[in-house]
Amino acid sequence: MQLSQTITRCEWGNSDPLYVQYHDAEWGVPVHDDQTLFEFLVLEGAQAGLSWLTILRKRENYRKAFDNFDAKKIARYNARRIEKLLNDPGIVRNRLKINATIQNARAFLKVQAEFGSFDGYIWRFVDGKPIVNRWKTLREIPAKTPLSERISKDLIQRGFRFVGPTIIYAHLQATGVVQDHLTSCFRYTELSGAK
Repeated sequence: MQLSQTITRCEWGNSDPLYVQYHDAEWGVPVHDDQTLFEFLVLEGAQAGLSWLTILRKRENYRKAFDNFDAKKIARYNARRIEKLLNDPGIVRNRLKINATIQNARAFLKVQAEFGSFDGYIWRFVDGKPIVNRWKTLREIPAKTPLSERISKDLIQRGFRFVGPTIIYAHLQATGVVQDHLTSCFRYTELSGAK
């Protein structure tokens, strides 16, 4: 996608071609596919302390390294596989984050078993309907909310790691559970149904 001056986006969405594509096609679109929800959980956790652009640049490498985010396969990773991941320059080579991904895959499978799907679990927090905010500037958008704190606490109790309230809020935004496109952004109208 090309940077366009005729389209009004959230300011961050114009800063890099990868951001343009991600902003225009994915960010804030309601996700109901468990594998994609898990992908964003892994990527948001990997991003902790880094820029989202760094993670977007490594996203394809993550897909290859982590079996296309297949939680069943990841849950079975052993010490040899962890060492291989720690030597993979295409991902964030952080032992805590890699171990958390494996632990989260196991916890994810338990949530699926309990609720039928992770989709059913996460969307129940908003009664199946996205929360549509009406932010006018990026400064208004919070880093975390009472909702993300509640979900974070619940996930931690279920054995998840690297799921603090800020990471979870980013996950909710990315997967469209929360709609945080600025009201001036063309995607706000498309995704919220606002006129």
